[in-house]
Amino acid sequence: MLASLLLLLAIAATGEAAPAAPAFRVTTLDGRRTIDTRELLGKKVLVLRFQASYCKPCAKEAPGLMRVATRYRDRDVEVIAIHVQDTAADARTFARTYKLTIPIVLDPRLTIGNRFGFKGSPYTVVIDRRGEIAARLHGESAVTRLPRILDAALARDVPDS
Repeated sequence: MLASLLLLLAIAATGEAAPAAPAFRVTTLDGRRTIDTRELLGKKVLVLRFQASYCKPCAKEAPGLMRVATRYRDRDVEVIAIHVQDTAADARTFARTYKLTIPIVLDPRLTIGNRFGFKGSPYTVVIDRRGEIAARLHGESAVTRLPRILDAALARDVPDS
């Protein structure tokens, strides 16, 4: 009996897939676009950057985040800034100050953040083209680690033609 249980656990552990990312639909801060993550599956790698206008590390990393977004834009990577527990006015000021051109959405009550295991800003989640969570990066230095993670996700996630 114990041997059977151990065998089943071993089989389950070796075939374990990455967790599926929860889908969500939200309108951007400027009102120009509705993002539905289900529509992006199979097409893009998503980087969800949970941040806030009052977060000093978020501000410090904003220019680097924009460099990553620009570098990977033509490689089917979409970076989305999700402002948590923030007001629209503060998020707009943050975007202007740091010249963010990526889509910005609001999550004032952590409705999206809690579904992704949010534990504080900054928090970055990478979702591959299969809709699986490829990485969760808590705290600072996510921006410097993103290129390696994105390169790996793009290499293994060749979409079907």
